[in-house]
Amino acid sequence: MFDRFNRKIDYLRISVTDRCNLRCAYCMPEGGVTLIPRSEILSLEEIYEVAETAVEMGLDRIRLTGGEPLIRRNIIHLVSMIAGIKGVRDFAMTTNGVLLQEYAKPLADVGLHRINVSLDTFDPERYRLITGGGDIRNVLAGIEAALKAGLDPIKLNCVIQKSYDEPDARDVARFAERNGLIVRFIRQMELAQGTFWIVQGGTGGNCARCNRLRLTSNGMIKPCLFSDLMFSIKELGIPEAIERAVEAKPERGMKSVNHEFYNVGG
Repeated sequence: MFDRFNRKIDYLRISVTDRCNLRCAYCMPEGGVTLIPRSEILSLEEIYEVAETAVEMGLDRIRLTGGEPLIRRNIIHLVSMIAGIKGVRDFAMTTNGVLLQEYAKPLADVGLHRINVSLDTFDPERYRLITGGGDIRNVLAGIEAALKAGLDPIKLNCVIQKSYDEPDARDVARFAERNGLIVRFIRQMELAQGTFWIVQGGTGGNCARCNRLRLTSNGMIKPCLFSDLMFSIKELGIPEAIERAVEAKPERGMKSVNHEFYNVGG
């Protein structure tokens, strides 16, 4: 599928939950969050139907996100279902890695191709502060388990303030080099202010090359992270919601005041 600006749209990011087991400072608002009622969250079958339809329409790259996708009930079954869709060219997941030691091998066994792990520092105390109490040892054990399971390539998502030359970023880069991992530096963004930059080591944030749509956990197709445009699969049906999102995809991101990173999948 091509949008109005002749960009090939072939990538769907699916937020399977808006819940998370960490409270990262740049993701969760200081005043807390308003979670989507569980009754409005898409079922596994509904998510599968969206993925299947999207692949049939030409979106053959699928990524599962959250919140934290590994806390979604029966996530292994969902991964298995999507992995079985004929035509999926690239199937990945973004996780904070806290539960990855337990889930890495089952994910690989049912067909997940690769994984991205969020890691902003290699210092245990700094990690605890950034994540609101997280234990970096769980993440490192999860990365090791993912390597053993063959979820390759493993990419590390490292949020930075301004530069990849910051001490935390340099430590993460050295860890990645020692372990044969790929690191992507993501400068901290503000949805409501419309401030974003091209990801260093990736393509995110490059509007001219943007190829993605997003599915929120309550069934809205978003054509752009930095926009409040969205189309309901429940009201329009899946094909029409996808078609409208592609048609409405803006030339570049502006701002989004109705969403936070925790509920749109980043």
